[in-house]
Amino acid sequence: MKKLNLYNLFYIFIIGSIYGWLIEGIWTFVKKGLIINHSAVVIGPFNMVYGVCAVLLTTLLLKYKDDSKIKLFIIGFIGGTIIEYLLSIIIELYLGFPAWNYSKKFMNINGRVCLPYSLFWGVISIIWIKYIYPIVDNFINSINKEKGVLFLKIIVTFLVFDLIFTHTAILRAKSYDMGIPPQNSYERFLDKTFNKTYLKNMFNDNWTK
Repeated sequence: MKKLNLYNLFYIFIIGSIYGWLIEGIWTFVKKGLIINHSAVVIGPFNMVYGVCAVLLTTLLLKYKDDSKIKLFIIGFIGGTIIEYLLSIIIELYLGFPAWNYSKKFMNINGRVCLPYSLFWGVISIIWIKYIYPIVDNFINSINKEKGVLFLKIIVTFLVFDLIFTHTAILRAKSYDMGIPPQNSYERFLDKTFNKTYLKNMFNDNWTK
C-alpha cells in the first residue's frame, strides 16, 4: 500500500475543500433553488470541513480501498460522524459559534451530527476512496514536484491569511449589529464587502449567536 506524505495530504486537503464546496453548493441549489456560498472562509471556494475529512478519511480508508463497499460504508459512517462532531466543537471554539446546527434533523446528537449526514459520510467514503481518490492521486503525482511544493506554500499562506481575515470580518459584523461605527478604513471596507449579508449567506444566521 502506498504511504501518504504531507505533500499528498496537503493536496488532498485543498482538493477536498473545493470538492466539498461544490457538493454543498449543488445540493443546496437542487434542494432549495438557492445559491449559497458554503465556503468556510470569505475568499475562495474552500469548505475546509470537507478538506479535513478528506485527509482523515483517506488516511483511515486507504488500506481498505480494495475491501467491500459495505465495510467502507461502515468505516466511513462511524469515522465521518466522529470527525464531524469533533470539527463542530473545534470550529465553535475558533469562531465563537457553531458553523452548522442539526438540532432539527432526525436522530441528531447535540445538533452537531445527525443520522442523515452520517449516512452521507458512509456513501461519500465509498465514492471518494473507490472512484475519486485514484484520480486525485494520479493528478497529484503528475504535478512537477518543485512547482507543486511552491504552489502549496502559496495556497497555505493564503489560507492562513483568509482564516484571519474571516475572523476579523465576523467580529466586525457583530460590532456593526451592536451599533458600533467603523473605527478605520479597514472596518469601513468590511462593512461594504464581507458584511452581515455576505456572512449570512455563508453561515446562515449562526454567526450572530
